[in-house]
Amino acid sequence: MNLPFFFAADADDSTDTLELDEDNSRHAVNVLRMQEGESLHLTNGKGHLFTAVIAGAHKKKCRLTITGTQAIPSPARKTGIGISLVKNAVRFEWFLEKATEIGITEIFPLLCHRTEKQHFRADRMKNVLISALLQSRQVWLPQLHEPTRFEQVVEQAAYEQKFIAHCLEDDKQNLDNRLIDIKANQLILVGPEGDFTPAEIAAAIQHQFIPVALGNTRLRTETAGMVAAVLLKNAY
Repeated sequence: MNLPFFFAADADDSTDTLELDEDNSRHAVNVLRMQEGESLHLTNGKGHLFTAVIAGAHKKKCRLTITGTQAIPSPARKTGIGISLVKNAVRFEWFLEKATEIGITEIFPLLCHRTEKQHFRADRMKNVLISALLQSRQVWLPQLHEPTRFEQVVEQAAYEQKFIAHCLEDDKQNLDNRLIDIKANQLILVGPEGDFTPAEIAAAIQHQFIPVALGNTRLRTETAGMVAAVLLKNAY
């Protein structure tokens, strides 16, 4: 049976003991009814998996003793998604959750010409990532950037294979196993509900982004992001 899984950002190789924060302490002691001597798993989101034993089952300051540490290598292939912010924050959070569960390694919230800007609550967004990380029992937290101008991502993206998904009736390739090089790191860009502008698409192509289609139907931004994530991660 899998041990309960918690997040501790400050844990590292030198950690012998630690206290869970109040929310996690309450979850362990009040919700899961864990007691002294019971074991659990922790991750810092940086590739470490810790095994710990409860030394003090306090509902506000649950004390742990680390009994084992395992360093898990980062994914061999880096997969990034640049995706426009959307007006409805809940829909963007849904995308972050699913992208984390699927195993995307880097996320760029994009500010495009047609992006309907929203207030970006970085702390809340990070908590969404952490919850999805724990639910899917992974140990590498995706890198989530602050909202970034489309032009900056296009000009500075250091990926070996780069794609831009758009809806214009231009010459595009299907994003599939024939196109994806599984030995390369990939970044794909997904636009706002009104799609990228022709100028944005042209700028991306000028910087070696390959224009691609994600299927035969027109998708919402967050749905397109999830489809792109699945196609990249499941390439073989």
